[in-house]
Amino acid sequence: MKKTKIMLGNEAIARGAYEAGVKVSAAYPGTPSTEVSENLALYDDVYAEWSPNEKVATEVAIGASMAGVRALACMKHVGLNVASDPLYTCAYIGVNGGLVINVADDPGIYSSQNEQDTRMIARAAMIPVLEPSDSQEAKDYTKLAFELSEEYDTPIILRTTTRLAHSQGVVTLCEREDIQDKPYVKNIAKNVMMPANAKNRHLYVEERLNRMAKDASSFSINKAEYNDTSVGIITSGIPYQYVKEVMPDASVLKLGCVHPLPKDLICEFASKIDKLYIIEELEPVIEEQVRSWGIECQGKELFTVQGEYSANMIRRNLLNEPVEYTACDAPMRPPILCPGCPHRSTFSVLKKLKIHACGDIGCYTLGAVAPLNVIDTTVCMGSSISTLHGMEKAKGSEYIKDWVATIGDSTFLHTGVNSLMNMVYNKSHGTVLILDNSTTGMTGHQEHAATGLTLKNEETYAINLYALCKAMGIDNVYEVDVFDTAELENVIKREVARDAVSVVICKSPCALLKSFVPKGKCYTIPDKCVKCGQCLVPGCPAIIKKDDAIVIDDTMCNGCGLCMQRCKFDAIGFTPRQS
Repeated sequence: MKKTKIMLGNEAIARGAYEAGVKVSAAYPGTPSTEVSENLALYDDVYAEWSPNEKVATEVAIGASMAGVRALACMKHVGLNVASDPLYTCAYIGVNGGLVINVADDPGIYSSQNEQDTRMIARAAMIPVLEPSDSQEAKDYTKLAFELSEEYDTPIILRTTTRLAHSQGVVTLCEREDIQDKPYVKNIAKNVMMPANAKNRHLYVEERLNRMAKDASSFSINKAEYNDTSVGIITSGIPYQYVKEVMPDASVLKLGCVHPLPKDLICEFASKIDKLYIIEELEPVIEEQVRSWGIECQGKELFTVQGEYSANMIRRNLLNEPVEYTACDAPMRPPILCPGCPHRSTFSVLKKLKIHACGDIGCYTLGAVAPLNVIDTTVCMGSSISTLHGMEKAKGSEYIKDWVATIGDSTFLHTGVNSLMNMVYNKSHGTVLILDNSTTGMTGHQEHAATGLTLKNEETYAINLYALCKAMGIDNVYEVDVFDTAELENVIKREVARDAVSVVICKSPCALLKSFVPKGKCYTIPDKCVKCGQCLVPGCPAIIKKDDAIVIDDTMCNGCGLCMQRCKFDAIGFTPRQS
């Protein structure tokens, strides 16, 4: 009897990679893809790493593939933008060992800065895409992706979405395949993409895609389920589950390979259907191609290009059935920095000094919202430093005397290093705050190159951020404990006034790290409190105003002491932690 297990979609992808004989995996954490690598790192037979960014991760996987082993790179959809440079060229080169890029899209923008569709990038890069619809398929399609990669000499994108990545299903487990390493053969024409070689490989890529498109009509993962032929639906991924729930009697063409599309199979299915619909989240990737073949269908005129789909959306938009929603009495819970978060201390100082911040991607982006309101811009990973540089070059050094760039330690190593290098090289001015909380906090506390631990939890050299900045030729580099607010304020005031590049490393560990030990608990002293409200300004959720009194919830307080430092009347006390 085969063993089964309930698995997240991401966990199932990791299992599929393990069973497929993958030997090397590289990734940068990014919700909703992170758990793939975290689970894959648990298998001793797989080398798994956190790379500094997605470009590096993809290049690591390409190198492993060239050496002759099966390799995986994992990232979220915006991470694919960072990886696009090697991705597009790797399509020309092809593979030796199987190469799969797992990319997780985020319909609904639950944890991202945009809502792009990976299928669009795959079409431009001429890379095939498989898309599973449940956890079992997530495992099976991962294994199939490696087989197709080697059969067609191409990297394969395994596309998932937030709903699949973070939903659970029953998965049947298999043993790990014993995949023999493929011998490395020197082949300049295939592996060195200078212009003369690339021109020939482009012709190969076009032929490869055409061959795969023809073969795709017989792929088992593309299947027609004929029932009532008055209505037919072409769909893929998670929307397939919604279609089967709402319209179990409709005929459905379920596509597991969404690029290249199986034209012959689609034309055959459409010829047997009276009314054809295409249901796909985000962009009309399938719909536009089907229409271009002269097939009548309906799709985005009924369904949005924005956000996640649902069973109720299909009931409402396709069947015109009224959908009743039950009002929820749960209180609104806007995102907020955690109690004891070091970023709150930094932002409260910036707020006091009335300094604007070019922001970056991380949990510290919450510095843009009330009550802190100090982050003015956020574009993408590493952009804060470049944005500040652009402002200085546009308006001059005086203009940015009340501006800083804020960037996390992990994000700084991801792409911020290059931006800081650019400031130095191009004789810029400006102050960069590296918010060093000793982790990649936004995606669930993963290690990075400056923490001293690998993805496999092995000790390693920790990149010294101070020494790295000094090595760039920056004279003004300072490390400050963020909860020493007086010192932090003095350093920031001094550095924003300086006509040079400055870096302030704002240090204090994330309060949610397992290694974090609170110093104690804060408490209010009602007899001394004048109800000025200064302790409430940073917005710590552990301290509230209740019945005209200031109250600190000791179950939430992490004893950071920020509220104590803001109180001029000694109305907040502190109880040290008992060891």
